[in-house]
Amino acid sequence: MLVELNKQNSVLNRFIAELRDINIQKDSMRFRRNLERIGEIFAYELSKKLYYETEQVHTPLGIADIPLYRDRLVLSVALRAGLPLHRGLLNYFDSAESAFISVYREYDDDDRQILQFDHFSCPPLDRKILVICDPALATGQNMILIYSALLKKGQPLHTHIIAPIASRDGVEYILKNTDSEEVTLWTGAIDEELTNKSYIIPGLGDAGDLAYGNK
Repeated sequence: MLVELNKQNSVLNRFIAELRDINIQKDSMRFRRNLERIGEIFAYELSKKLYYETEQVHTPLGIADIPLYRDRLVLSVALRAGLPLHRGLLNYFDSAESAFISVYREYDDDDRQILQFDHFSCPPLDRKILVICDPALATGQNMILIYSALLKKGQPLHTHIIAPIASRDGVEYILKNTDSEEVTLWTGAIDEELTNKSYIIPGLGDAGDLAYGNK
């Protein structure tokens, strides 16, 4: 299942525009803050898909019946680019657990990219809602590898993949390699061009470097 939040005009477009803007990108603090605000918007929209039960809340003057979500969430992020996005999600889902993945890329003799896991920390996922966030989705292959690795920790009720910027190729790869009843892909903008070196055009550049400085 695919959800494109930019199909409806909202303040999200302003934050994505600033993420892309080569001049505003020079302010790393603003870049991180924009990713965090985008994470909050995605969290709000995603919350509409959760399971709710009505709870009675006692006020000083009486009792209010309020629907509250009951799902248990695990927010997963690949270090380091996704950290501000993860923080935005955690601002809203403040009772959620977190999973952290440290990955790096190696290349074989045929110049094919191989994703290596340096660190993997994840709570059990059975009967929980898994949320995987990454600022940009290029080919989608690394995301599927991360998703498959996380499933070794259990079978979630549903998985939400959040990518504010995505390529058309990456979106199609995710949809082709996941079950629409098990996975929802959320995007803020889909770019049509992906270079042979897997750069999204127009994209936004290297989110990790823009947020935390050059490697």
